Parts: sequence; C-alpha cells; structure tokens
Amino acid sequence: MKILLVESKIRIARRIQESLEKEGHTVLLASDGQLGRKLMLSTNVDCVIINSELPKLNGIDLCRNIRSLKPEAIILMIFPSENAAAMSGGFDSGADDCLLQPLDTAELLARLNALMKRKIGNEAEIPKVIVYAGVELNLDNRTVKREGIEINLTPKEFLLLEYLMRNQGRVLLREEIAQNVWSTKLQPGMNFVDVYINYLRKKIDKPFSVKLIHTKHWVGYIFQVPEYSI
Repeated sequence: MKILLVESKIRIARRIQESLEKEGHTVLLASDGQLGRKLMLSTNVDCVIINSELPKLNGIDLCRNIRSLKPEAIILMIFPSENAAAMSGGFDSGADDCLLQPLDTAELLARLNALMKRKIGNEAEIPKVIVYAGVELNLDNRTVKREGIEINLTPKEFLLLEYLMRNQGRVLLREEIAQNVWSTKLQPGMNFVDVYINYLRKKIDKPFSVKLIHTKHWVGYIFQVPEYSI
C-alpha cells in the first residue's frame, strides 16, 4: 500500500514511517498541510494519514479537501489526547477513522488493514443501490434520496446510513456500529455514535412522517418501518 503521511513533527513522522515500511508499505512524507495537498493531487496513493494539527493548512481542512477531490481515498486522522472531542470533526470532514496520541503503531497498522479490507469488500459488494421504505442509497454516485427527494449527507453519515440499511430490522449495538462504521472500539464516555445518529435523523427522518431510525434504550438502534405504519 502506498501511504501519504502528513505530520509536522519529524521524530513522530520517522517512527510511523519506519513501522509502516517494515510492513512493506511505501510511505511519502509531508511536513505541512499545503505540501500534503500538493502530493495528494500529484501522486497516486492508497491512504493518507493526517495529523489534525498542521501548519499552513490544518488537518480538518486538508481532510475535507482530499475527500472532495478524491472520494475513494482512505483517510486516517490523528488527534492529541487532550483534544479527543475534536475527533467528531475529523469524521465529519470525511476521515474513515481517527486515533488519539500517543500513537500505538501496532493499533495504527491494524486500523489501516481493517480499512483496506473494508474498501476491497465494499468495492466487490452488490447491489450498488440499496432501497428500503422509500430510501434509496446509491453506492456508485454516493447519493441518497427519500421519496424522490435528494438528501445531502457527509461521507460518514453516508456510511452510517449504509450500515443501518444493510442491517434493517436488526437491533445494532453502539459498539457494533462503532466497529463497522468507524473501525474503532467504543471507549467509555465516547458518544460519537449517538451524535451521528442524531445528525442522520435530522436529515433522513425529521422531514418525513414515518420515522425509520429508532432507539433501543441502553442497547443501540434499529432501522425499520414501525409496526403502526405498516
């Protein structure tokens, strides 16, 4: 796998680079956001690892820029432990996964492998259009419609809706959603799953009379048409 690492701290960058190259990956280094953007546009890479705190162009803006220009790219962001709350901004900008510093290189490698396997699996999956209860999710052009009305979703909202629709009618644990949509373990105190469910409800459910995303208290969520509306 060819990886672009955008990290301004040279010592950290070299440590990550050595770990990745030991696993057979090719690593390009960029020390600031602007250089990272330039290399991303001029080089074919499979994955981008971005530190959220970068000079010249911050990590969130770089992630959003890359996602808009190369939607197929795998993006993993790194955040300082004291700024864990900012991880939701990373997911919202289009990151596939986020990690906190200090960075465990073994966990980083595991997350990258999981993301690559998921990407390969998603590319092979059929059908390319999922339809349920008036919601149409198109995997080719990344669009969503409900009752013919187009709904704009962020990349992470799209992945969350896709997972809910593929598992409609089944209660999904928060931990399961975190693992399959974010490729991460849900740690105590983390509420990003609930936050994104609320984001999705505002777009998918709120404008319509029939609600599809339902809470199973203390357990998780289920995507289905309620019995009273059948």
